Amino acid sequence: MSGAVLSGCAMQTSKAGPTASENTQFVEYFADNAVGNPLAIVQHPAAIHQNGITYVSYQGPKEDPFVATYDHRTKEWKGPFKAGTSELGRRDGGKKFDNHGKPTMLIDNEGYIHIFYGGHGGHKSDGHNSLGNTHVGANKHAVSKRPYDITEWVDLDNITPFGTYNQVVKMDNGDIYLFFRHGAHRSDWVYQKSVDNGRTFSAPVSFLKHKRRTDIEAVDSWYAWVGKGEGDNLIVSYDYHVCWDNGAGVNGRGHTTERHDVYFMNFNTKTNEWSNVKGESLTLPVTKEVADEKTLAMKTGELWTFNGTSHLDSKGYPHIAINAGIDKGAKTGGPKQTRHVWWDGKQWLGGNKIIEGYEGVSRGDFRVNDPEDIRYLVAYEKDGDAVLSWWKSNNDGKSFSEESTVLKSENASFAITTLIENAHPEAQMLVAEKESDENIKIYLVGEDGPIPRSLSSFKSSNNASM
Repeated sequence: MSGAVLSGCAMQTSKAGPTASENTQFVEYFADNAVGNPLAIVQHPAAIHQNGITYVSYQGPKEDPFVATYDHRTKEWKGPFKAGTSELGRRDGGKKFDNHGKPTMLIDNEGYIHIFYGGHGGHKSDGHNSLGNTHVGANKHAVSKRPYDITEWVDLDNITPFGTYNQVVKMDNGDIYLFFRHGAHRSDWVYQKSVDNGRTFSAPVSFLKHKRRTDIEAVDSWYAWVGKGEGDNLIVSYDYHVCWDNGAGVNGRGHTTERHDVYFMNFNTKTNEWSNVKGESLTLPVTKEVADEKTLAMKTGELWTFNGTSHLDSKGYPHIAINAGIDKGAKTGGPKQTRHVWWDGKQWLGGNKIIEGYEGVSRGDFRVNDPEDIRYLVAYEKDGDAVLSWWKSNNDGKSFSEESTVLKSENASFAITTLIENAHPEAQMLVAEKESDENIKIYLVGEDGPIPRSLSSFKSSNNASM
């Protein structure tokens, strides 16, 4: 693995393929029209590798979803193409960017590409939300007109508009599970299931319950991350959000993003049974009381959290990335650092920072074979620069060492997606380089750095595709 540091704004002479001339200029990003916070770990997957092509998506102008592809054999980029029209970027009197409707991608068994996007709880004009409250936007579903073709899209009116934080998983038999929060902050988390390649979905099923607290002026709420487990199983990690009333809470800050603790549970999609890490049965929807008793992985105490991802090791034991930091009085509490928690078959262990001694903001996703082989790709800040580096642990996650830096940019910050499942070595993660709220660059990075794009192809895409 190369340890070379790559500048996020560099141009370079082509090394991309045999057809490129020596005078061809390349940029390291594939798009520069992203806006707001265009990528996030919670909306996933945002990219998919299939048949030698990596399909990518992000939030573009007007908060609309945009999709592009990279062919690893021909070294060619296509797009980005607009895949749908978001209501979030067209609100009257709304803030500049809402950022909750970022696209989530899936390719069904017939090759059609699906994008779920555009919701921050839905609007009251959509009707009564029986599973929570409403805010803005509408959760939408778009599908490509032709298999494996990103150039044209159609909307399918087959999911509830009351949604945000879309996460979608395709099971081995082709069944599709769409998970999301069914409304704004004070709403249940639910899933909708499709058995016909996303053409129809069943009614929402609640799996995490929101409810009014009686001891404090707040409502129980949640942030969840759902991923593929073993066989027919899905795994769910989540943290707890105490949703304060206006004027209540810490220092009277009212509704803030105060979140705590780490939880884990399992969903057997074949038997339709939910259980905790010990195999004990759970009844849906899970409440705060049941979560604390049955699914708690780690108490974070006074630390505020921001949920991350979860994966299984070779023994089937869950490992969880959680971001946690000290409340420093800001609306979001304060900077949160990525930490690793895991189950050893008998107990939950860990909680140590990936970057020891670091007090800034970090976000990362990981792959794990066993507790002695954990690798994180982490975005953090160092001396005012945005850095994306690989970190490795060979001692049960007790400590990590930095292996190599794959992307670096001065006077900017990085937003990242999850690691791409079954990824090509060249294309492991999407990264947004943010210097302002518009004209944000998007990179597709691999083991050693970003995949370049020829300047002529980039200019052509700006003129024709967007």
